[in-house]
Amino acid sequence: MKQKEESKSGNNRLSDDVNVLEAEVAELNLDLEKTKQAIRRLREEEDPANGVYRHEEIFRMQQDKLRIDVEIQFRTNKINRIKLGIEELEPSEGVRNGFLF
Repeated sequence: MKQKEESKSGNNRLSDDVNVLEAEVAELNLDLEKTKQAIRRLREEEDPANGVYRHEEIFRMQQDKLRIDVEIQFRTNKINRIKLGIEELEPSEGVRNGFLF
């Protein structure tokens, strides 16, 4: 996935534009569904009785699924921080007062 817009904070990982982030989440959700379908298809193709195994492909697809899940979560969290007006590098109120939570 390419970065569509540079972050205002100088962080090139994620955009600061909610619309861009939401579009990326939608695209990632489509990729996630395709990956889940591919995993199901690979599992159905397995036939241990005839020596047909797809464990390596399934494992790679599951790793890809987890990566996509994390990418979605990063963008969702960024959207929530933007909507709440929280600065990324700003410590929370509790941390500023000496509390961890």
